[in-house]
Amino acid sequence: MSTFRELGVSDRILKAIEELGFESPMPVQEAVIPYLLEEGSGDVVALAQTGTGKTAAYGIPVIQRTDVDSKDAQFLILSPTRELCVQIASDLADFSHYIEGLHVIPMYGGSSIENQIRNFKRGAHVIVATPGRLIDLMERGVVKLDTIRTVILDEADEMLNMGFSEDLEKILSSVPVERKMLMFSATMSKEIQAISRKYLHDAREIVIGTRNEGAENVEHVYYMVHAKDKYLALKRIVDYYPSIYAIIFCRTRLETQEIADKLMQDGYNADSLHGDLSQAQRDLTMNKFRKRQLQLLVATDVAARGLDVDNLTHVINFGLPDDIENYTHRSGRTGRAGKKGVSISIVNLREKGKIRFIEKAIGKTFVQGVMPTGTQICEKQLYKVIDDLERIEVNEEQIEGFLPEIFRRLDWMDKNDIIKRIVTREFGRFVRYYQDAPELEEVTRKDADNEKRKKKDRRRAQKGYTRFFINIGKKDHVQPVHIIEMLNRNVAGRVDVGRIDLMQNFSFFECPEEFTEEILNGMDGVNYKGRQVHVEVAETRSDDADEADAAPVRERKPRAERKPRYEEKPSRERKPKKEEKPSREEKLHREDKPRREERSRREEKPDRKTSKRQDEPAVKNRGSKIERRNPQRAPQVQIAQDDDFWNNFENEDWHQFFRSEGTGKPRKKSSSRKEKPARKEKTARGEKVNGRKAARTKPSRKSRR
Repeated sequence: MSTFRELGVSDRILKAIEELGFESPMPVQEAVIPYLLEEGSGDVVALAQTGTGKTAAYGIPVIQRTDVDSKDAQFLILSPTRELCVQIASDLADFSHYIEGLHVIPMYGGSSIENQIRNFKRGAHVIVATPGRLIDLMERGVVKLDTIRTVILDEADEMLNMGFSEDLEKILSSVPVERKMLMFSATMSKEIQAISRKYLHDAREIVIGTRNEGAENVEHVYYMVHAKDKYLALKRIVDYYPSIYAIIFCRTRLETQEIADKLMQDGYNADSLHGDLSQAQRDLTMNKFRKRQLQLLVATDVAARGLDVDNLTHVINFGLPDDIENYTHRSGRTGRAGKKGVSISIVNLREKGKIRFIEKAIGKTFVQGVMPTGTQICEKQLYKVIDDLERIEVNEEQIEGFLPEIFRRLDWMDKNDIIKRIVTREFGRFVRYYQDAPELEEVTRKDADNEKRKKKDRRRAQKGYTRFFINIGKKDHVQPVHIIEMLNRNVAGRVDVGRIDLMQNFSFFECPEEFTEEILNGMDGVNYKGRQVHVEVAETRSDDADEADAAPVRERKPRAERKPRYEEKPSRERKPKKEEKPSREEKLHREDKPRREERSRREEKPDRKTSKRQDEPAVKNRGSKIERRNPQRAPQVQIAQDDDFWNNFENEDWHQFFRSEGTGKPRKKSSSRKEKPARKEKTARGEKVNGRKAARTKPSRKSRR
């Protein structure tokens, strides 16, 4: 095995990494560092498991090849998450501890953009950024990438999964065409291959181990429990390992926060890490976890992607991820730098198939664990208390002045009493909890078959009960209480109700066998919200008929013997209906009938002239064509205009010479009106009044109406 000096690392960097504890290079560092330090080297795609030192593999060559005398930005490192961005910048700062004048600037969202702009203007040789914040600074005109010589994508597959493909294209189109490009990832997905073909030129592929292989030093264990017992199983696993230092992975942010809150309420030293937290909260949580002030960190996949935490003992998968690559990154958080680690998965029956699928993908075998009992957990915790007491270093000088008072107050207790009280104080809560806690049932293949059998059993009634079908369900907004109310109203006596299964269009309910006939007769034909209810005994499936414990099904009577669902009432003689008065619409229809007939005749003969009465003199119309107007307006009338003709009639007699529009006939007087006696003219026609001829009397508007 070669050393870092043999790989070509400079003395100042060697001094810094030796202080950090680097002794010999990891396989990925041994393959990548010499190639990147060569002049004229091309693009690189490096695949290695998490925790194998990829950051140092590209970080050391970046620091060594940086021209400190130039103030331009020379290297760009892109990461998918804020935590990984901060971590990479911190590692590069440690590697360049003895190189004066080299500036590494992190740029990420959730932090003050003004401070980042201010730090960048002071000088930045290496930019470590998330894609979103970098594009924001580019659009503001603060950052220009025309001086970048090398672009490095760390966790490139995760950046593509998070939807940064468009951002990457925009960033890569802003860097010089002659730039070098490096991609580092733990898995080789189709997206990585696509971006490699598009942006890399004659790239060299460096693979450490096997593609998509799991970490070598990680043991994979799974516990099979019922879905309802997953949190209880998590507590038992955590309690069984008193010195556990772990990350608990959940699938969603909501689940992450819920599990963290439960653990804290139950007295565990835990906290959450997910995207809904502010950057200040996330930084505070990570600092506490790295300093081991937190024992458990509940996190999502994205938030914990690429985190490098030393001496992590366990990774617990509260639920298996849908993507195998995510499981590889999860399990890679432990077993880093040659140390051993354990990846524990808590799964239910539905996730059993994922275990086999992941085994084939990562080339590792999962071991099924046995859930520890309460007694085993208490023993582990007790031994932890004893070990802690043995390791305590006593400084007699500090407590010498307090010992006389302590001895005086504890003089009444002997050694056994003191030991018992110390032990009870340290792990008494575990004894109290597991003393009454029921043991979790271990799910086996037999239980899986029983689960399937239970689904079949839902179609059968329990012993002594009959299962009924009813034709109303969730679609009718029915609830179990509604079915019980119908039974109470329509069935005599008190009827016990068993299981009620509500389906979408129908439902099932169970009642004692002795009430079968009463329920069938009483419930059939009942009205529920305007719908006729139909009830019958549910039939047992043929595949369950041979079961010994199948519920007996009472045969229904032949249809001829059963009580009819709807009884026909004796017909009554119908009384002759009274003549109904015509409605308003009918009246209008009847009154309008002559007009409609006349209109149709006029349309057939449009040139027909208006007929004249034989006993009336010819009267000229004002127009040869009768104007058709809106029917909402008053009908237009035409008045005979012969002066000689007016003199022979009284005032009321002129009505017959008005013609309604559309008929062409004189309007008749209404028969309902009583004829008024003729008025005597005050002025005789033709006589002179005051020497003038009397004017012809014309009808007023009131008389027209």
